Amino acid sequence: MFRQASKFLLARSSAATMRWRCPFSTDLPVETAVDSKFVDAWKQSIPNLEPPKTPSAYMKPRPPTPSTIPSKLTVNLALPYNSLVSAKEVDMIIVPATTGQMGVLPGHVATIAELKPGVLSVHDGNEVTKYFLSSGFAFVHANSVADIIAVEATPLDQIDQTLVQKGLAEFTQKLSSASSDEEKAEAQIGVDVHSALNAALTG
Repeated sequence: MFRQASKFLLARSSAATMRWRCPFSTDLPVETAVDSKFVDAWKQSIPNLEPPKTPSAYMKPRPPTPSTIPSKLTVNLALPYNSLVSAKEVDMIIVPATTGQMGVLPGHVATIAELKPGVLSVHDGNEVTKYFLSSGFAFVHANSVADIIAVEATPLDQIDQTLVQKGLAEFTQKLSSASSDEEKAEAQIGVDVHSALNAALTG
């Protein structure tokens, strides 16, 4: 009796999981989809003009997920105004996630991680390149591609430690003298970023 009940519950659970499962990026088509509904509606409304391109028209097709784990991880590091790393193949990266330092190797499970102020380490053989990130997100895809989207990022060797310590002292003073919640929040952000910068340079 108990065996039959467990089989029934397992079958119900599996059916519910399949019904409510959200598609992963690997379930999406490799080729960029054309917004056919928009094009059809445009042609019906304004048949004399060519429809404008939608954002999907400018996106490169998603690379297919390989059947075997590749030997390298492809990394992109982008800012709102610049691209610091583009399609670079490396051995591993370590990102400053809010949950702690997260290492990413080829074949890593698809993940989205929020980033805190800290160091992004890019490992390629014996070479390690470090960038300080203010904040952002890391998108790790199932096809061994990692997209790092940061608000600000600077190579660690280009940061002046004297200016960092000066900024930390200034923001610490502002935090102690802040009177409004807005001033306290702005000062706390400055303290957090400069503390992480100082730790990265001294550690």
